[in-house]
Amino acid sequence: MPDDLATRAALDPNERPDAPDVVDAQRLGPDGAAIAVDRRPGRRIRSALAIAGLAGLAVFTVVVEPATVGVAALSAVAVALAALAITTSRTRAARRNHPDRAVIVGAGDVGQLVARKLLRHPEYGIDLVGFVDRPPKRWRRDVDGVPILGQAGELLSIIGERGIDRVIVAFSTIRDEEMLGAVRAVVGRHVRVDVVPRLFEIIGPDSRLPHLEGIPLISITRRRRSAVATWAKRAIDVVGASVGLVAAAPLFLWAAWRIPRETPGPVFFRQIRRGAHMREFTMLKFRTMRQDADQSLHHAYFHESMNGDGSHAVGVGELYKADHGDRVTRTGAWLRRTSLDELPQLINVLRGEMSLVGPRPCLGYETEFFAPHHYERFLVPAGITGLWQVTARAHASFAEALEMDVMYARDWSLRLDLSLLVRTPVAVLRQRRATR
Repeated sequence: MPDDLATRAALDPNERPDAPDVVDAQRLGPDGAAIAVDRRPGRRIRSALAIAGLAGLAVFTVVVEPATVGVAALSAVAVALAALAITTSRTRAARRNHPDRAVIVGAGDVGQLVARKLLRHPEYGIDLVGFVDRPPKRWRRDVDGVPILGQAGELLSIIGERGIDRVIVAFSTIRDEEMLGAVRAVVGRHVRVDVVPRLFEIIGPDSRLPHLEGIPLISITRRRRSAVATWAKRAIDVVGASVGLVAAAPLFLWAAWRIPRETPGPVFFRQIRRGAHMREFTMLKFRTMRQDADQSLHHAYFHESMNGDGSHAVGVGELYKADHGDRVTRTGAWLRRTSLDELPQLINVLRGEMSLVGPRPCLGYETEFFAPHHYERFLVPAGITGLWQVTARAHASFAEALEMDVMYARDWSLRLDLSLLVRTPVAVLRQRRATR
């Protein structure tokens, strides 16, 4: 993202659009959140490692016998990966130990959504101090403890008194002229400013930010998928699923012994789901509940989630993963917590019914609550892991998960797939620690 603040400041105020200006607006990875830590240092590190590795490999190719080139290449890759792992670990440790103190300007629905994401994900390295806005008409239950610190006119004093490092602008009720004046004053104090763009729901992780004579434009284009990329995705699925099934064979044997021993019934739970192009298939999982468990409860739960009308709802149109209580077996609870109950879906991947990475396999009745754009999730195969599973897991509502599935379908690429596959084990371990 460009940092041409001087160019933006030089714009004639009378020529600015009505929407709040974009000041160093960035995104929070591919999870659909509206703000993010800066990716540029990571990109520079990866570029430097790639250049160094290529240079070293070129030298080896020239001065060393061809038989040793393969060993040298593997060594160079190993060193590069180790350096990248060390750098990533240090960066994450720094975020945990020294988080940015932040305020959100705007306490409406969008501001509260951003607040919930920050509170649920401390790994982002952002310590939310409070809101700067008038009190909202309604509060989400999961952020009602975050205080209102003042209004836009008090922003500078709040920053100074509370040691604020970061300001996130998220659709305040404050007039645009007042907002622009407050943001410009903040930029002059060397405080980082992130702006949630309007229509953020349709902005994908690979969106670009070109400029038109100093006016930033968010570029949204549908990714073109080549036949080669589609074939490569399928090849990765077949190889990955085959290797996974061989590696997981001992767990399958243990499950075949343990699950029926704990409660009578089959080892696998079978359910009709919808995959690519809404085709139905039988999805497999390890059975984690009693055989007599009432599956219709999920339908009611999903209905409450999407309509916000139930005792379980935590806000309008949102709900977290269902709590099945004593219907879940002891072994099933462990399998769910570790996500190992999903491993039989590797068989679905080999059959071509699913992919390793993709949207969550959808139940037929869930489409009753879909908005028209939600059907875009069926443009790609359903996956074992995906965007919302890695970035939000159980913290996402069904509505948020749907939006992230659509975002994945629009912006799918091999690079994104590989990134999500690598991040999945870390996300599972993090979720397991959080639920202990």
